[in-house]
Amino acid sequence: QVRLVESGGALVQAGGSLRLSCTGSGRTFSSYAMGWFRRAPGKEREFVAAIGWSTVYTDSVKDRFTISRDNAKNTVDLQMNSLKPEDTAVYYCAAARQYATRTLSTSANYDYWGRGTQVTVSS
Repeated sequence: QVRLVESGGALVQAGGSLRLSCTGSGRTFSSYAMGWFRRAPGKEREFVAAIGWSTVYTDSVKDRFTISRDNAKNTVDLQMNSLKPEDTAVYYCAAARQYATRTLSTSANYDYWGRGTQVTVSS
């Protein structure tokens, strides 16, 4: 069992930056692939970024967002730069026990989810 808690969400102006953090419980945290997803108002949840054997990003955040992890601290961070109003969403952290790089963008492959943190980007 892994418990995930996100933090770092805030209101920020377009062009600004935020760093989201997800802290996980459990001694096996390092064995999980970790992902960030988001859900904008009125939209389906979508993949943002993930880190397993490698990192994977959705096209809309490439070159703006960076995912990283610190297994000693059981954390995975999402550094978000050059934020746009369309990045406004609730951001969720997720953990996958078994994975392949090609499956990291699929939410159904994740076993544990946090409750989310709100990111609002004003224009």
